Amino acid sequence: MDIHHLKIFVSVYKNKSFTKASEELHISQPTISEHIKNLESSLDCRLFDRLGRSIMPTAEADVLYPKALQLLDDLDQIQEEITATGAGVKGKLVIGASTIPGAYILPRVAYSFKKQYPEVGFEILIEDSARITNMILQNELLCGIVGARITSDKLDYSPLIEDELVLVATPKVLAQKTITLKKLLTIPFLQRETGSGTRQTFEDFLKKKMSTADFNIVATLGSTSAVKQAVKESLGASVISRIAVQEELENKTLLEIPIKNFKMKRKFYQVRQKKRTLPAQYLAFCKHLKKAVS
Repeated sequence: MDIHHLKIFVSVYKNKSFTKASEELHISQPTISEHIKNLESSLDCRLFDRLGRSIMPTAEADVLYPKALQLLDDLDQIQEEITATGAGVKGKLVIGASTIPGAYILPRVAYSFKKQYPEVGFEILIEDSARITNMILQNELLCGIVGARITSDKLDYSPLIEDELVLVATPKVLAQKTITLKKLLTIPFLQRETGSGTRQTFEDFLKKKMSTADFNIVATLGSTSAVKQAVKESLGASVISRIAVQEELENKTLLEIPIKNFKMKRKFYQVRQKKRTLPAQYLAFCKHLKKAVS
């Protein structure tokens, strides 16, 4: 019996919906349906009755559900016990990350992980999201943390932490308390380079309304720190990660200017190739990372 079939079955049973299971597991709905059909075929029974747009677990599904939960829990426990042994968690970790997680999330998590597993050596490689993703596809990295997803059947994305893009400026550039998207076109604006997850996310949010080509771009900068410094010097306003400017917003060296009726929330993701097996130290770190940011 395929363990992936059981994981998908548990999600469908719990959510009483193929659609919700698809959203929870980040797997397409046709793939969810195919896994359930394969499981039903291997067990030679029907697990869900399809009632129009809704589904109803069968008596067989009611029997299988608690047993599947127990089996999955046992497998998780086995993995925890193996990866928790000091002999299994050592060696070098090379983690790729886009700017925000690389500069503001990973150093803190790496420190706490290193205290638990002192025999692990760390390297954090910071590039834009597109570059990190390409390095994983080219087998140059085992895993990374990015702020933008690309469509690829070779990659597995796991949501890690939520962030929000916010408009920041100094009073010299933008003194008003709120701004409209239309008014945003008239002020000097600083943007990140092509390939930046922040820029891609911002442009994705703007797609149905306008293009950054319509903005008054005064500079394109290659890092978050460069953008922050340029904004502080009143060169222009910019859209930037709330995580990256949390300290500046608290001490009021930068001001957040809400954009009317426009929110830009995003997620950072762990990304890896689906078919690559991670060594023990990588598995342990990925698990530690999820706990640390939850």
